[in-house]
Amino acid sequence: MSDKNPLSTPLSLHVPEPSSRPGDKPNFSHITVPDAGNVRRPAVDSNPADMRDLAFDMVRVLDDNGQAVGDWDPKLADDVLIKGLTVMLKTRIFDERLFMSQRQGKTSIYVQCRGEEAIACAQRMALSKGDMCFPTYRQQGLLIAQDFPMVDMINQIYSNSKDKLGGRSLPFFYSERDYGFFSISGNLGTQFMQAVGWAMASAIKGDNKVASAWIGDGSTAESDFHSGLVFASTYKPPAVLNVVNNQWAISTFQGIASGEAANFACRGHGFNIPSLRVDGNDFLAVYAASQWAIERARKNLGATLIEWVTYRAAAHTTSDDPTKYRPADEAEHWPLGDPIERLKQHLIVKGVWDEDKHQALTKQLKAEVKAAAKEAESYGTLGKGDLPAVSEMFNHVYKEMPAHLRKQRQEAGV
Repeated sequence: MSDKNPLSTPLSLHVPEPSSRPGDKPNFSHITVPDAGNVRRPAVDSNPADMRDLAFDMVRVLDDNGQAVGDWDPKLADDVLIKGLTVMLKTRIFDERLFMSQRQGKTSIYVQCRGEEAIACAQRMALSKGDMCFPTYRQQGLLIAQDFPMVDMINQIYSNSKDKLGGRSLPFFYSERDYGFFSISGNLGTQFMQAVGWAMASAIKGDNKVASAWIGDGSTAESDFHSGLVFASTYKPPAVLNVVNNQWAISTFQGIASGEAANFACRGHGFNIPSLRVDGNDFLAVYAASQWAIERARKNLGATLIEWVTYRAAAHTTSDDPTKYRPADEAEHWPLGDPIERLKQHLIVKGVWDEDKHQALTKQLKAEVKAAAKEAESYGTLGKGDLPAVSEMFNHVYKEMPAHLRKQRQEAGV
């Protein structure tokens, strides 16, 4: 009897591949972009089972002509819109300055959020003081949208003598409790677990504060993502769970995290969590969806999962070269456009903005960022000037310092 089954098919694995690689013409045909204003806005107390379609569509407010249309239009006042444009532009200019600083050797590494500015800036503007964000390293807009001192941010990036964390963390891993910015974790999936736990504590205390967690598409493949959803589903804590689908997790495209088989928003369905899929490059859509989820959380109706569809236009970090794994001009073909240009166009259409004002604002913000960088530089940069004291590395880590660290501190003579 033969060991071979003549009817069997040789087995093979399915290995997802992105739609285009270096040298190819960029191809985003797998992303369906619906017309703005076509997605319904349900009541915030809707049953998750009655809004499952919203995980497969895409909430969009700004149309191709810069008009705000549809039920999701948050109808923001002009000064709020200009504030949104200002903080997004400031975030981009800040990124460009610190990218250049890294190339000049003033810091070891830096991460830009180019193309994703709306996601952090708009949601922060929809949140209230006291709410706590558990961000990734690409949500610097959460601080900038609150007019957080840029000098403090750059001091940490430069690891100089004014670094508030004393050199104990990576250059852009801020931690600002008073500004609702929880310490960043390099293992991003943990942010979902910690945010859900923080939100549960807020509910247990009878407080009115909500938590907002942020991870990328790649981190949805981590067990922490699913564990966080289990707790969010069971205890219905006041949390907003953000998945920033910027198409790439370093050099791995979103299909490896199974974004090719099913989108990230619909994963909330298995946990009976209301889920939205939103145009992440549309400031108004981000604000409106965030506002909806925050209101739902504050009404004690539980967590919402939101997939922000966007594109990481810059490299993953200053240590990355994206031309090695994707077409060099792929960002120029991203079908959802640029968030700053889209909001700028909306303001021009409304008649409250023009090119002269935009150029003046750009010049003003560049001067502000440059001045902040110069001041921070006066306190030192990487390896130059005064540094945090060696003793700092032993402080603020444990409430009671373990014996082995006390011994190491003694051996270091500090």
